[in-house]
Amino acid sequence: MTDSPLIVKSKAFALEVIQVCKELRVAKCESALINQFLRSGTSIGANIREAFYAHGKADFIAKLQIALKECSETEYWIELVLESGYYHDKTLLDKCTELKRILISSLNTAKANQDNK
Repeated sequence: MTDSPLIVKSKAFALEVIQVCKELRVAKCESALINQFLRSGTSIGANIREAFYAHGKADFIAKLQIALKECSETEYWIELVLESGYYHDKTLLDKCTELKRILISSLNTAKANQDNK
């Protein structure tokens, strides 16, 4: 399970979000924005990890859908910190987009497998 690219990438992303939030605090960014960004950015990996211990296919899909929603929210917060000028490195947005694509693909596969039963 720990070798899953989704788990590995989401954890690395969460660690990067934590580092960016530290930088945003130093830059005196609004704390409400930082807190929301930190919550959603770290929640992605937590929900993915939960999905791997789901109580069946429907629960697995539900957890991945929550992770996808958190990923979309995180994308919004990254856009805000970039466009507001508090942060300038766009690679985090690229990594978020990559995670979103993987989640969508994983969800599509899981749903197709569920329908084939």
